[in-house]
Amino acid sequence: MDAAHTVLPQADVLVVDGRVAAVGQRLDVPEGTFEVNATGGVVMPGMIDTHRHMWQTVMRGYGADWTLTQYFVWYYLEHGKAFRPEDVHAGNLLSAWESLEAGVTTTVDWSHGLQSVDHAEAAADALQSVPGRFVLAYGNIQAGPWEWTADPDVRAFLQRRRDAADDLFRVQLAFDVTGDPAFPERAAFEAARDLGLPVSTHAGVWGATNDDGIRLMHDNGFMTPETVYVHAATLSDDSYHRIAATGGSVSVSTESEQSAGQGYPPTWALRRFGIPVSLSMDTSVWWSGDLFSAMRTTLGADRSREHHEAHAVGDTVTHVHLRAEQVVEWATRGGAAALGRDDLGSLEPGKQADVVLLRNDASPVSFPLLNPYGHVAFQAQRGDVHTVLVAGRVVKHEGRLVGADLGALRRQVDASVEHLRGTLGEEAWTAGMNPDLPGTEVLDNPYQYTEFKTGSTHEAR
Repeated sequence: MDAAHTVLPQADVLVVDGRVAAVGQRLDVPEGTFEVNATGGVVMPGMIDTHRHMWQTVMRGYGADWTLTQYFVWYYLEHGKAFRPEDVHAGNLLSAWESLEAGVTTTVDWSHGLQSVDHAEAAADALQSVPGRFVLAYGNIQAGPWEWTADPDVRAFLQRRRDAADDLFRVQLAFDVTGDPAFPERAAFEAARDLGLPVSTHAGVWGATNDDGIRLMHDNGFMTPETVYVHAATLSDDSYHRIAATGGSVSVSTESEQSAGQGYPPTWALRRFGIPVSLSMDTSVWWSGDLFSAMRTTLGADRSREHHEAHAVGDTVTHVHLRAEQVVEWATRGGAAALGRDDLGSLEPGKQADVVLLRNDASPVSFPLLNPYGHVAFQAQRGDVHTVLVAGRVVKHEGRLVGADLGALRRQVDASVEHLRGTLGEEAWTAGMNPDLPGTEVLDNPYQYTEFKTGSTHEAR
């Protein structure tokens, strides 16, 4: 996945001291080098997920039939406050190991369940106990971003974790802009600037964040190349122009946008405006944490729209615009660019040795291997991840995680589920899988820390 998208058959990758030392055919290697046989497989860079609510993973699959509104009801309005620090820790730990198991070597924890610094400490400690790369994007859906970013304890936490950041763990801020003309989020952007931290924001989400928020960010000078706009599915051309002009990127969560209702996955528009793209899985309360499904569904959504628009005018598509190698790039180099990590995302000498081997000799789907990009995007799955290296360290080998105590992890997760289920009560727990709308105007404003209402979904309500 270098800039030329070079494909090397029958090649070797040599890793020395945590970095890629050489890539090529029949490499000479030092005596005693540990060898992983990749014959018949695909060696690729570790994948990068730029937006996942890792703290929610203890609720895996619970909201399989939710809409975005039901998600807002359950987490934002009713039950998000029930998560203790230990529950956030359990979710992050489970999600972090899931990332490595699926060949995702870098994950952004869009951690908007941090009601206190104790929650944040638990989230960070969990991530740093797992041998992957993680970015803690600090957020709190229970309070206004202008409130929690002003908290001295929060700022002390962010400063301490920022100063201790290394190649494996970093921090940023995560909050949304409602479009309130008073722009109360200004204080949070100023805090991010003071702390020298990037901002990730849910933008272009139907009924929550739209063009007004983008305009406010742009007019006040807070759109930067480091800003990651999540979803960006309901924006106008004007907003896309502003993102493109300021060098930001978009994290597309196609499965989420298709199913939950943020808007149609916007890759077709992002390609038109030349906006950089990365991929993400959003939350395991709905979906899995692997990027194979992200690549597959992103290709399907983009191509479906292209065919639909052609058919609507009596035309047909003879050559698709979005190709398999582009989504493989978004899952690797795209994520690296979004995070400002030019040392990740490709297998080239000097880059960090985040390496994934796809090889599954027990599967008839593993052969023939004719088009490696097509194979990764359409044929491969997490069960084909044979070996994973992060910074040269083997964290998965021969299909099994290295150093993961899944028994202890299961007990920790079970304890969190028991707590949440007991706190809600059996009736509410069961009803929560398909929650009714409450008597509040959630469709007009899911952010209960502000009285501002967009009115964008008022008629729908």
